[in-house]
Amino acid sequence: MDFGEPEHIGMLRESIRRMLERHAPREQMAKWDVEDRVPRALMDQIRDLGVCGMTVPEEYGGTGRDILATMVTVEELSRRSMVIGTLFLMNACYGSMNILASGSLEQKQRLLPKLANGELLFAYGLSEPDVGSDLASVTTRAERKGDKVIINGNKRWCSGAEIADYIYALVRTGDPDARYKNLSLVLIPPTAKGVTLTHIPALGARGLNTNDVSFDNVEISIDDVVGGEEGWNQGWTKLAGPALEVEKLEVAAMALGIAAQAVDDAWEYSQQRRQFGKRICSIQSIRHMLADAQTKLAATRLMLYRGCWLADNDLPCSVETSMAKMFAGETGLDIVLTCQKVMGAYGYAHGFDMERHVRDMLLMPIIGGSTAIQKNNIANRMGLPKA
Repeated sequence: MDFGEPEHIGMLRESIRRMLERHAPREQMAKWDVEDRVPRALMDQIRDLGVCGMTVPEEYGGTGRDILATMVTVEELSRRSMVIGTLFLMNACYGSMNILASGSLEQKQRLLPKLANGELLFAYGLSEPDVGSDLASVTTRAERKGDKVIINGNKRWCSGAEIADYIYALVRTGDPDARYKNLSLVLIPPTAKGVTLTHIPALGARGLNTNDVSFDNVEISIDDVVGGEEGWNQGWTKLAGPALEVEKLEVAAMALGIAAQAVDDAWEYSQQRRQFGKRICSIQSIRHMLADAQTKLAATRLMLYRGCWLADNDLPCSVETSMAKMFAGETGLDIVLTCQKVMGAYGYAHGFDMERHVRDMLLMPIIGGSTAIQKNNIANRMGLPKA
């Protein structure tokens, strides 16, 4: 086993950090957080790093699949802000990985070159007001009328829809009693007639709004059914494909990035802050908290990178990706709360990044499949009997 980091990964980290210092410095990120916005133009700077093609084959203009490098990119961007990490995910994962895995040949030829060039962003439209983990119960309907598809219904938690080019939506295309058999995935432009977005204010992830989305007789082409004609009623099969496994790694990478920055901030603060005539890093309780945080951070990184290695090598990884997602979300939250304690009131006040780290990390055990769902996945896929 080789635990060394490949040279190209180290170079990638440095390139991302330099870009962020130039185009999204901490002071600017704090301002965007207050304003609850991150400009889509920041995607141009991410694109210039050459990272958008890492989930696209060379034949479609990409650089070839590199899951580890993709997740390191998410990790490093999320160190500055999880919304910057999500901005990249909307291109390289929500877009490229799903179209590559499930799109028709025509869709791959039409969309993948633009995705590889960083030109397109996808937002997920999966959950609904009454549907969360049980996605097979979605009620948003799509009806076929010749070469057109008419969509009616509502989606919830559709983050980034206001800046996306397409909403990647799961819809009901047949008898609801069939559940898994009568679902399809469709691509809906947020600017299409009949689409209404409503911002949902949230505690964290500020800057990339999450939305309620309503569809009122929205018309799209059959060419925008994911998979084309053959994708009709095949949405569940496509949703449960390889992109779903990588999605768990995506959230783990965001959690790792947030936690890593929190540890760095608390580590530095402990050496600068003086009480009772000495630096607080000399106080045993503080040293123990930081040692625990560093150890948990190292474990999180190992679990994530192992999942990436398995995915990169096309090996079974459903258990490992669920473990990585669950562990990163829960342990990352524990790490950040510990780091907040190290910084005391300064970790709670506006104007310090730690307060934002806490708000954003609270989301990690929820999105991408909750901790409870990941525990079910692990137990089920490892063959634990239910009765």
